[in-house]
Amino acid sequence: MSFKIAIIGAGSVGFTKKLFTDILCVPEFQDVEFALTDISEHNLEMIKAILDRIVESNRLPTRVTATTDRRRALEGARYVISCVRVGGLEAYAEDIRIPLKYGVDQCVGDTICAGGILYGQRNIPVILDFCKDIREVAAPGAKFLNYANPMAMNTWAAIEYGRVETIGLCHGVQHGAEQIAEVLGAKSLSELDYICSGINHQTWFVDLRLNGRRIGKDELVAAFEAHPVFSQQEKLRIDVLKRFGVYSTESNGHLSEYLPWYRKRPDEIARWIDMSDWIHGETGGYLRHSTETRHWFETEFPQFLASAEKPLDPAKRSNEHASHILEALETGRVYRGHFNVKNSGVITNLPADAIIESPGFVDRFGINMVAGITLPEACAATCISSINVQRMSVHAAISGDIDLLKLAVLHDPLVGAVCTPEEVWQMVDEMVVTQARWLPQYADAVPAAKERLARSTVRTRDWAGAARRNVRSIDELRAEKETLKQVV
Repeated sequence: MSFKIAIIGAGSVGFTKKLFTDILCVPEFQDVEFALTDISEHNLEMIKAILDRIVESNRLPTRVTATTDRRRALEGARYVISCVRVGGLEAYAEDIRIPLKYGVDQCVGDTICAGGILYGQRNIPVILDFCKDIREVAAPGAKFLNYANPMAMNTWAAIEYGRVETIGLCHGVQHGAEQIAEVLGAKSLSELDYICSGINHQTWFVDLRLNGRRIGKDELVAAFEAHPVFSQQEKLRIDVLKRFGVYSTESNGHLSEYLPWYRKRPDEIARWIDMSDWIHGETGGYLRHSTETRHWFETEFPQFLASAEKPLDPAKRSNEHASHILEALETGRVYRGHFNVKNSGVITNLPADAIIESPGFVDRFGINMVAGITLPEACAATCISSINVQRMSVHAAISGDIDLLKLAVLHDPLVGAVCTPEEVWQMVDEMVVTQARWLPQYADAVPAAKERLARSTVRTRDWAGAARRNVRSIDELRAEKETLKQVV
């Protein structure tokens, strides 16, 4: 088969390489064209060098092009994959830093919460530009696969305003299933069957079966509490499991910032998180991890390039959805996964306009969602709180209405548990002013926001957070990796 796949934000080097090798593990796809595009020529040069090395080493007919001209990359593309981070690490650092001044301690801050909402404001205008290009220059009926966060907001905007067939993709469900299989003692993941449903990063394992036997709450709680690692790393998720009766897909750190109960008081945060890795709740953990990863890649690029010479191994194909969706659409080999789409009745007790994450099957006819799922009431309640924030955030991003943006942040569960309305109003003003170059829709609102900040009486503080670690140097990272090698 010969068709074109465009990857926007291809400078996300490690993730682009994973998508590329996954797709090439499908035998029929070795003659496709990959068109890489990014705003960074430097990043494009690095990823193209790696992908070219893979193609050459495996003697494949695959074509790889790279350009900063997005429309050129999208011309004739049958599939468009987005993994962009608008504003890069510079803007992301402000998503973490400014809310901390007002007492909002985030681990990731890229889905909802103050940071995730502002991230969406930066992303959505760009997503709509992508959609315009797809409508105008991509192949007729081109499909847009969005991997970029905030997943629900980006997908919502692309479907409702971008008028492009869009599927949102994430790997939280797969990671949660791997944990459950491990604690239950499964010999392989194939022994576990599950239905997982909700919204992105708040998806719930509503039905679990191990070798056909239904797994209940009590058995699952006991299995997690007995696990020597997860019992320490996932304390918050286990507490939610006990209270809600079902396990959440999302990591301990992520889940902690979507709920109003666990991060609202600094002295409580340490009780629920684990500092063995960023994903378990560390303040600004993903920002630190992303910064270190970027520095490591820049320094160790020759090693990454050398590793690209290894033969492709289909047995190492990852569980990222993209390659499996393309395979199902193009070959008819059916794939079951969990996808982010507009609800429209798939989940009976969530709003019809929401972007939900739920099971579906893919074949030549497209993505066919399993309809008629009803969430436990507590799960639906937490999802609806986030959906209301997402809806207001999307509409604010489209309209440039700073008052609606402030209302969205005010209704965020964690922000609302920490901040007063006056603090929220000032925090949003500060974030919009600081990030103005990435927020063109708020250009008319920035002067008034600056004036309000100049005469504000709301007090802030210089606070690093309740559980912060410093970004490690290359030497420190290298020493840690050597230690791990010796332990293994």
